[in-house]
Amino acid sequence: MAKEKKNTSALHEMEGISQPSSFNPLAVKKIQENRRKPLSVVTLSEAILKGNHTALSKGITLVESTALKHQQQAKELIQWCLPHANNSIRIGITGVPGVGKSTFIESFGTLLTQKVKKVAVLAVDPSSSLSKGSILGDKTRMEELVKNPNAFIRPSASGESLGGVARKTREAIILCEAAGFDTIIIETVGVGQSETAVHSMTDFFLLLKLAGAGDELQGIKRGIMEMADAIVINKADGDNIKAAKLAKTEFNRALHLYPEKESGWVPKTLTCSAIKNEGIEAIWELMQAYEQEVKANGYFEEKRDQQNTFWLLQTIESTLKNNFYQKPKVQQALKKQLQLLKEHKTTPFEAAEVLLKLNS
Repeated sequence: MAKEKKNTSALHEMEGISQPSSFNPLAVKKIQENRRKPLSVVTLSEAILKGNHTALSKGITLVESTALKHQQQAKELIQWCLPHANNSIRIGITGVPGVGKSTFIESFGTLLTQKVKKVAVLAVDPSSSLSKGSILGDKTRMEELVKNPNAFIRPSASGESLGGVARKTREAIILCEAAGFDTIIIETVGVGQSETAVHSMTDFFLLLKLAGAGDELQGIKRGIMEMADAIVINKADGDNIKAAKLAKTEFNRALHLYPEKESGWVPKTLTCSAIKNEGIEAIWELMQAYEQEVKANGYFEEKRDQQNTFWLLQTIESTLKNNFYQKPKVQQALKKQLQLLKEHKTTPFEAAEVLLKLNS
């Protein structure tokens, strides 16, 4: 009788040991049902006010939803949370990709939590133009901060909103403040288009720069420089320390060329090494000095009022735009005008006039 040939292939799998049933099927079913079961707005708001991170995540997901049912619930949720908001300092952080925004925020956020601060990071990630999903993941880049119980990180896909700022970031700020977070950090995509929108929803605007990037003497984009309350030269360590000091001097000179700010605050330039946690404390002290100064001269509240006006006008524009495109007759006419454009039988301006008349 021939011996059975032994299978020595690397692809051969040994028969495994059957695993015992170590869980209660009824308990698993109950957990799954609870996950699928939607929370009422009242229950969700109560959980958010208690500082529950899971509830906060669900609340932000709700306000980001484009479903009509969710939008109505989101409005109710905002109304519940609004009386408990407006009690934080909102910090906007921008800079080109590669400047080290995530590393800086992790180092800065960790410092604040050590000072018994509650930090919420609303990081707006670039979106894929195809899937609309987030390309980068700040939760994976802020490995330590994401595990901190006094920190909350929420990456949101930027989508097609103004300058890459998440469409509902403003509402997310309200929910985070209601949840007890006293320091809100908003990180922009950093592609040069989102700064205006972020500036319109923050109290302090920080611009991160690199030394030797070739734009010290040019003063980079005038608009961004005018908005910045402070410029920080990151990665000031090792062989880069000399270049960082030179960049600091050049930027300080450039800042003096701009008109005085409404706040009366004189922007300053600092250097730091986020990866080595050097210079982070001085940046927080500068922010505290700014907050103290603008609250004393009344500009802090004045700027919040300006922001509310801006948000009101933006909401009206957004609502009118959405309502316009949702009309069936507009959708049908739009297809026709696009075809006429393709056939060179009309111009974009004439097509727009035709469509807008449908709304009158």
